[in-house]
Amino acid sequence: MNLLKTYINNFIDRAGNKIFIATIFARLFSFLASWIALKLIPNKELGIVLFAYNIIAFLMPVSGLGLHQSLIRFGALLKTNEEKNSLFLYVLKKGTLATLVIILLIICTTFWIPFQFKNTNYYIAFLAIIMLPKFIFEVFKVQFRLKHNNKEFANAEIIFNTILVFLVLILSYFYKEKGYALALLLTPTFTLLFFIKKLNISLSNSIKLNITDIYFWKYGFFASLSNVLTQLLFIIDILLIGYMLNDPEMVTTYKYISLIPISLLFLPRVFINTDFVAFTENVFNRKYIINYIKSYILLFSLISILICFFFGIFSKNVLKIFSINFTQYNDSFLILIFGICGILIFRGLFGNLLSSIGKAHINFYITSIALIINVFSNYYLIPEYGIIGAAITSAFLMWFTGIFSTLWFFYLYRKV
Repeated sequence: MNLLKTYINNFIDRAGNKIFIATIFARLFSFLASWIALKLIPNKELGIVLFAYNIIAFLMPVSGLGLHQSLIRFGALLKTNEEKNSLFLYVLKKGTLATLVIILLIICTTFWIPFQFKNTNYYIAFLAIIMLPKFIFEVFKVQFRLKHNNKEFANAEIIFNTILVFLVLILSYFYKEKGYALALLLTPTFTLLFFIKKLNISLSNSIKLNITDIYFWKYGFFASLSNVLTQLLFIIDILLIGYMLNDPEMVTTYKYISLIPISLLFLPRVFINTDFVAFTENVFNRKYIINYIKSYILLFSLISILICFFFGIFSKNVLKIFSINFTQYNDSFLILIFGICGILIFRGLFGNLLSSIGKAHINFYITSIALIINVFSNYYLIPEYGIIGAAITSAFLMWFTGIFSTLWFFYLYRKV
């Protein structure tokens, strides 16, 4: 228990409690912004904007070709602030240019695609612009983490979502769906203006670094692709249920019974956001890494037991919050809860440890394999068992990717 106590104290010392609070705040305010838009904008018009934005959100990880991912990994290994600042400026410049090219490609491509909803092309073209301020915002947040300023990182999340709610309320009230789209664009832009002075970086004072080679770019690119595939892995079940069962009600049901299990993934994300720089700086200190792994697994094993115990007793009561009809899918819900534990205990940690030793491409390979298994497995299980078949596949892959990441990490870590 001393190991666990030390781990939690270190987490708090690195302002992890502030990141935890900021994450809860961000989720609540993001929900509030969605609720406000739903109340102020007709469903049909709002649906078109959301359809377009979901496409952009899916592509968002590849903005800047993932250079912000390279920044946090390689920046954590640099020793001086001058080097960290120079890498920040390099990523900001090159990533901005790459993002502008991606935006241009999206705008040029979207008008060649015959979308089923009117004006979808125009909204995709407009919302694609969000990729630029969002990328720069991510770079800012990474820089705060590299400077061990997790408090400012947490503040950035709070300010971002506060501005989002305010702009959605005002612009949606006056300009409906067009105002909502504008609010999505202006939110990261205004947040950048709020935090730009807090970076304390001279834009003209930088040195050339020898780490910005092809490996640097390759790392970020594969890390971003891995994030895209991870998102796809979470939505592929819904797509296959809709395609194979041809029942919109089943799509809605699975969407809502998976909502709480997937929402629980914020827990490991809070700890990783807090600690990634710290354990990357110490990645060659084997004693430190092994102690960190033991502490993390102990904590999240206990959390997973508590989660399974709680939902094992109260799952039907929880499902009634959405609809009493969902209680008949209690087994599928519990299977997903069990599956999520595989990510909480293993995948959340070892996927990031693989990134910390420069093996982000391994995460891409693991996720790609999982995606292939998902499709083939669901083609058999969904027609045979319905949504419980999709739940079984997802739960299996959550543990599979977690354990596979663990084995790969220990195999590769011996060679580091």
